[in-house]
Amino acid sequence: MKKVSLYVKLLLPALFVLTFNNSCTDLEEELYDTLTDENFLKTEEEFIAALGAAYTGLYALGNHGGYYSLQETNSDEVAIPTRGGDWGDGGQWTNSHEHTLKPTDTNLNNAWTFLFGGVNTCNRLIFQFTELRDGGSVDAELANKFIAELRVLRAMYYYWLIDTFGNVPWVISFDTAEEMPPTVSRAQLFANVEAELNEAVPLLDKANNNLTYGRMTYYVGKMIQAKMYLNAEVYTGTPRWAEAEAACNEIINSGLFAIEASYTNNFKTDNSGSQEFILAVPFDEVFAQGFNLHQMTLHYGSQATYNLKEQPWNGYCSLQEFYEKHDDADARKNNFIEGPQFAADGVTPILDAGAEASDPDGPQVNFTPELNELRPGALRQAGVRIGKYEFKTGATANLGNDMPIFRYSDVLLMKAEALWRQNPGNTDALDLVNEVRNRSYEPDQPLAALTAEALLDERGREMFFEGVRRQDMIRFGVFGNPTEWMPGSGPNAQLWAIPQSQINANPNLDQNPGY
Repeated sequence: MKKVSLYVKLLLPALFVLTFNNSCTDLEEELYDTLTDENFLKTEEEFIAALGAAYTGLYALGNHGGYYSLQETNSDEVAIPTRGGDWGDGGQWTNSHEHTLKPTDTNLNNAWTFLFGGVNTCNRLIFQFTELRDGGSVDAELANKFIAELRVLRAMYYYWLIDTFGNVPWVISFDTAEEMPPTVSRAQLFANVEAELNEAVPLLDKANNNLTYGRMTYYVGKMIQAKMYLNAEVYTGTPRWAEAEAACNEIINSGLFAIEASYTNNFKTDNSGSQEFILAVPFDEVFAQGFNLHQMTLHYGSQATYNLKEQPWNGYCSLQEFYEKHDDADARKNNFIEGPQFAADGVTPILDAGAEASDPDGPQVNFTPELNELRPGALRQAGVRIGKYEFKTGATANLGNDMPIFRYSDVLLMKAEALWRQNPGNTDALDLVNEVRNRSYEPDQPLAALTAEALLDERGREMFFEGVRRQDMIRFGVFGNPTEWMPGSGPNAQLWAIPQSQINANPNLDQNPGY
């Protein structure tokens, strides 16, 4: 039985409503219009329950169609090929992988509305908590604590906005927000978020327990700061390696997190006890749905392999060049599902009656590292599939694995990079990388030295399908280099286009260069 934190238990009623009443688009607003000084926000538990709307938006990270899908397909580690009549989707996913995104692509608008939806919900709850606090109807100290939590959550959404769209409006008010706010520069946004974090993070709990699981804490705030400083040269033109190192040190020195003995412990069905999770989305197959990775990546016939309740969609796969960065001794090579596929008995071959006559492997489903083409005729079974998370036998369309947003091994690799950037000969940097790397080898196979290529490759192997590869490639200066199915791109592709529908609605938005 999966352990469920107090936070999740308090959110379950709201999650249930949000999951099973999707047709009521304004339900969320109505729910929180009922917060009054007479009937709510008298205890810490009631404040946590009221935070539900701010956190439920994060459940969109586990499914297909928007921000997370774009992060992954925009990198060299994942693609969604067009397999005949499947996954064409107006070319938006192959556009993402080829770095030819268009302002009219639906996935861009989905990402924008996800991110700004999160900002808006935080703004609304901050406004409501502030009104109740200033009216004297709730405990001011308690209200300030939760307002700080919402400010840090909002800062995380803005960190993602800075990273992807770059130049966007700065909106931190609910009742007095401009109807058509103007674009603010990436560098100014960075300064604004940095100031927010400096003010709000010290007010958060320095804890890691069931009550704080899945929520903003002091150490989640430090992780956001570390990410901001690690990428500061990209965002502002000025490197901030020492500050990135310092933020990582606070997390490391807390003693609250540790490397799991097994890499796979982080991704098994019951993974909520992982010592590596600094922030995770606590999915539940019934009450907190939306994690659909097995549906997104597995072949239609893989339903029989795992006795799944619903047929998968045969979409996402990894790429040969990335797959071949892993050697057979590396346990992280199990992040990929490769080779001939069989039913749950391990004997009966999975056959695809719709297999193309040109497929050299014939009708038995065989996940090959080679992809014959990205579009329009990728073979139905081509491409190694994403097996990083455990797919429970008999799973529904919604997995119960929790999904890490920030993980401790990333902290160690970030500190290593920050040290290496300041001094390429730093032996502590090499030791940190090998601490993470050796966990996946038996016996250990440490790196002898660090180079930019070695560090980026090691980050790729450890952090595969955790939403950081695109960012890492940009920071290491290789994002525009040609890859197997991306012929090369210019600096403009490092930022996503502002969705045309958003510009139509707000003419004060400025389109990013090159679009």
